[in-house]
Amino acid sequence: MKPLTAIALSGGIDSLMAAHLLKEKGHNVIGVHFVTGYEDPAPDNTQRLHLSKSHKIFSIAEQLDIGIELFDCRTEFKNNVVDYFIQTYQAGQTPNPCMVCNPLIKFGTVFNFARKLGASTLATGHYAVLKKDSKNTYHLHRGIDSKKDQSYFLARLTQQQLAGACFPLGHMKKSDIIQMASIKGFKPVKQTESQDVCFIKGKNYGEFLARQQGFEPKPGLIKDVDGNILGEHKGLHLFTIGQRRGINCPASEPYYVIQMDTRQNLLTVGFKKDLLASQCKVEDINWIQEKPSRSINVHTRVRYRHTAVASRLTPVDKKTAMVRFEKPQAAITPGQCAVFYKGDEVLGGGWIAPT
Repeated sequence: MKPLTAIALSGGIDSLMAAHLLKEKGHNVIGVHFVTGYEDPAPDNTQRLHLSKSHKIFSIAEQLDIGIELFDCRTEFKNNVVDYFIQTYQAGQTPNPCMVCNPLIKFGTVFNFARKLGASTLATGHYAVLKKDSKNTYHLHRGIDSKKDQSYFLARLTQQQLAGACFPLGHMKKSDIIQMASIKGFKPVKQTESQDVCFIKGKNYGEFLARQQGFEPKPGLIKDVDGNILGEHKGLHLFTIGQRRGINCPASEPYYVIQMDTRQNLLTVGFKKDLLASQCKVEDINWIQEKPSRSINVHTRVRYRHTAVASRLTPVDKKTAMVRFEKPQAAITPGQCAVFYKGDEVLGGGWIAPT
């Protein structure tokens, strides 16, 4: 019998079609749908969660003719992803939960569950390409669909995790996937695209944070880059670097958030030109390939919706580097991930440190 391949099924079209493509290629496929506790409506009973065949995800099982297992991941998701999200905002930084979820939840806790089912590989609906060389080293590349490429979100996976990963959609375009699903008559149970923060539904970040136990919004002062007091803010958690909305201070041109100081509870704002930075420090880097021993030229992506730009990476130690941009970049945001590319290949990624 062929080895078992698990596919993480969200209910959306991407993972559905990834599972279909695996089956078409003759894989022995089983679906895993992990429950985070932040679904709508949220599950309330563990036993019912595991035993109920009325869960909407099982319509995918019928369409694909595969088995699907529900996995209760609520505790791990809250402890590893949601708590990280809250704590990062409390520290005056902007979290990037997908960069934590992929290595710790999908290719951590969920993959461990899949292994207990007998699976040796975990597939997902990410648009990224994985290659293995003659030395059994794995290389992560951009997906060929430049608009959907999700290699950025996978930059913190280790060699060991990539060895068990599979991305069936990497060589396909989203438009082709939609067309193929239509021709086959497949219908996802989740119609909307996954958002950057999947556990926040129907409210903004500020509202979500304000509802968390022990989280207290702290009003404070707004100053400009020259130190002039302009007004008051209702809590630093409502802001991120580069934000324009919500500052509510009249000026000759729009103000943008330049810095957040949690120690003084101070919001610093400035004009668009004040957002530019020529370099940043990146910490806790996960190197997919061997760490460079000297300065190298790379292209760096400082957030998901950012075009990778020419830059010079200089290692400081095993997990820290300084990145100098060929041209100054706007809104370099502490807490976000900087991901390094050589051509289409991901070399690694780490967290942007406060200045």
